[in-house]
Amino acid sequence: MRGKVRRSRVYKNIVGDSEEMDEIFKKADMIIGKDVSVVILGESGTGKELLAKAIHQGSSRNKGPFVIVNCAAITQELSDSLLFGHKKGSFTGALANHVGFFEQANDGTIFLDEIGDMHVDTQAKVLRVIEEKKIRRVGEKIERDTDFRIISATNMDLPNAIKRGEFRGDLYYRLNEYPIKVPALRKRRDDI
Repeated sequence: MRGKVRRSRVYKNIVGDSEEMDEIFKKADMIIGKDVSVVILGESGTGKELLAKAIHQGSSRNKGPFVIVNCAAITQELSDSLLFGHKKGSFTGALANHVGFFEQANDGTIFLDEIGDMHVDTQAKVLRVIEEKKIRRVGEKIERDTDFRIISATNMDLPNAIKRGEFRGDLYYRLNEYPIKVPALRKRRDDI
């Protein structure tokens, strides 16, 4: 009964009554209250973002922000400013202080969507933030503490991307504390 109550509350925005979806809900329930990194794997359109939001809503961090970062849309030139923030005047066009995504996610969850598309140089900086829970805004000398849970998602085969040198193995192991694979809709016809 408790599982049904949680399902109706936490997973209410996710459509799916198939056995495959029940397994996903069971897997998510196992870690929803634990502060572990989660990577959600699956094709585009399978509901990875909805699952990430549900995990955040069911967690102890649900009063904090849920910050969505589309890694595929971040250019290498803007990544430091967008992810970590910047100080006014630190570069041309920095007309005001900017709080980066990781700092915005303090006491909440940061969702790194399409993590496989993140540039390798940026991956190294993200790894450091995950390990140390500190950020430094562009143009500042001080580091700021930040506390966040990280959920990432990708449709990419990350182990193969690591072999090709397109994704850092050490970052993968930090993100992949608990993987959840969402099957394509064609594989769960009961949900159509």
